[in-house]
Amino acid sequence: MTPDDTGTAASVKTRIEYLEELGDELVRRGFRVRINVPRGQAPSLHVMNPDASVLTENILAERGADGWWYWWSWGEHITAAGDTPGAADRIARVLSAD
Repeated sequence: MTPDDTGTAASVKTRIEYLEELGDELVRRGFRVRINVPRGQAPSLHVMNPDASVLTENILAERGADGWWYWWSWGEHITAAGDTPGAADRIARVLSAD
């Protein structure tokens, strides 16, 4: 718990927690994931389709003025971070071997 703008305690998720939550959802769907924490850079979630290992993507979680968002590595929004199933749906479609 950390103080929010009103001085009261509020639960705040970190980018790692958002990436872990998304990773758990993608693992349930059969994807392989790992969190990358490179020195001096933002953490990302590396996602791989195990049926086609060339189909991979690094997903970011970033906080903006309008809340937390999942982002593709090329800088496009996926979904608001509060919509983990929706983000997993979009990622699964992009990384589909079909």
